[in-house]
Amino acid sequence: MINFEKFTLKNGLKVIVHKDRSTPIVAFNLLYNVGARDESEAQTGFAHLFEHLMFGGSVNIPNFDEPLQKVGGTNNAFTSNDITNYYITLPKDNLETAFWLDSDRMLSLAFTDKSLEVQRSVVIEEFKQNYLNQPYGDVWLLLRPLAYSTHPYKWATIGKEISHIEDAKIDDVKAFFHKHYLPNNAILTIAGNIETEEIKTLAKKWFGDIPSGKITDRKLPKEPKQTEERRLEVLRDVPANAIYKAYHMPNKKHADYYTIDLLSDVLSLGKSSRIYVSLVKNQKLFSEISAFISGSHDEGLFTISGKLLEGVSFKTAEEAILKEVDLIKKEPVNALELSKVKNKIESTTQFSETSVLNKAMSLSFAELLGDANDVNSEVENYQKVTAEGIHRVANEILIETNCSTLIYAKSK
Repeated sequence: MINFEKFTLKNGLKVIVHKDRSTPIVAFNLLYNVGARDESEAQTGFAHLFEHLMFGGSVNIPNFDEPLQKVGGTNNAFTSNDITNYYITLPKDNLETAFWLDSDRMLSLAFTDKSLEVQRSVVIEEFKQNYLNQPYGDVWLLLRPLAYSTHPYKWATIGKEISHIEDAKIDDVKAFFHKHYLPNNAILTIAGNIETEEIKTLAKKWFGDIPSGKITDRKLPKEPKQTEERRLEVLRDVPANAIYKAYHMPNKKHADYYTIDLLSDVLSLGKSSRIYVSLVKNQKLFSEISAFISGSHDEGLFTISGKLLEGVSFKTAEEAILKEVDLIKKEPVNALELSKVKNKIESTTQFSETSVLNKAMSLSFAELLGDANDVNSEVENYQKVTAEGIHRVANEILIETNCSTLIYAKSK
């Protein structure tokens, strides 16, 4: 059970406070409700670019990292198609430093041509290194637009193409910032050995005077139901052939979300899971194989991916995957399989809750989706999943007309 209190500043900033007496470290997590899905299709990669720009210094603090390091703190951030999340951990006695740093960049990020040029270069290099020049790096640059025809999930967080970042102008960047990086579009969660009144005082002092902005309703185009199988085959300089099968699934708030998540676990969680035992261990068709969900706020993807062993044809490999899919569609999973994946979820959740940072993030994510208290019903939601439920969702989503298949063939 994660206990917490929450309050909202007059400018709309939501603040969540979780008290943990067991640690001298405090987690400071600032979540912005903006991700790659909020970009224009003609200017993608901006949310991720901002993840970098926010470390480029603010008007009053030219170097974000230096004062934090001096007080024993560490920080980082990540961007997804749905959110941008910044986090700091530091000793309790130095907590105010985090408030000072993050409030200043929310209020007055330093927009300079030099900062843009530096961070643009970093992002372009990351695009090349991680997505274009790394084996299998471009998989999601190919699979997303194959699976999505309409919804902005059709481009990856890094962006559709490098030119969008290369061509980004300072005015475009400023406009994106002032539209999304607002107190009333953010959730601040503090976790550690702290007092709520202390956090209220610090939040009002550092964030209270930052003006709120106009948040426009997100009116994203809904992805139409896929009615035909889609396929793409590419040749790449990679060590092994690979196959990716992506099926559309409901969004994160849907009643079937937990059931579908456990379906993926039954198929591939651990070395005693169905497709690992059958396709890796027994039939020796794949060197590795997994099933996983994207966990997206809007309608996401259930993906089965694997790397083929030398000499195994794509036809043989795909037929073997489809045979396993048919098996799980034909009859409900047994009690032992279901119990095993539920226990794994429970132990993973309990372990994650030993970290104040994990708890701060979980509270922020849950609040964004509706209510921070939902973190306390996660395990219960998984425990409620039935074998019949898994059987039903398997038959609803694991159908080939709902699938986009990427055949990723090695060129040599």
